[in-house]
Amino acid sequence: MRFLAILLGAAAIGSCTTAPPSPDGQAMTAREQAELAQLTAGKVAGAPVTCLPHYYTKDMITIDDRTVAFRVSRGRVYLNGMNGGCPSLRPPYALVTRQFGTANLCRGDIAQVVDTSTGASFGSCVFGNFIPYTRPGA
Repeated sequence: MRFLAILLGAAAIGSCTTAPPSPDGQAMTAREQAELAQLTAGKVAGAPVTCLPHYYTKDMITIDDRTVAFRVSRGRVYLNGMNGGCPSLRPPYALVTRQFGTANLCRGDIAQVVDTSTGASFGSCVFGNFIPYTRPGA
């Protein structure tokens, strides 16, 4: 019985983390948390959307292997949690997408991770929903 109480206490303490866990159980680093906080400072999350117009995808910022942000006009930011993560999503690697039938970037679209210096592909990633962050009243 005492073991159960200790186990429950440890689980309660462990659930108090401030870093959002990734799908593989890893938490964001302090630098990644700071970058995310800076992008969303003073903004509130809106209802997720399934697609972004292609002109919203020009300014992409990689937060970590699971999260990318798209900075658009008037201070709006869209966050996307890649389904299953996207390893090696840091320079010199980049995401390359191909849209068929639409110019939008949508949930479920597949992007290749490509080394920009050699052109070699290092796998692929799948986009999730896009969560808009806007300033209240904007």
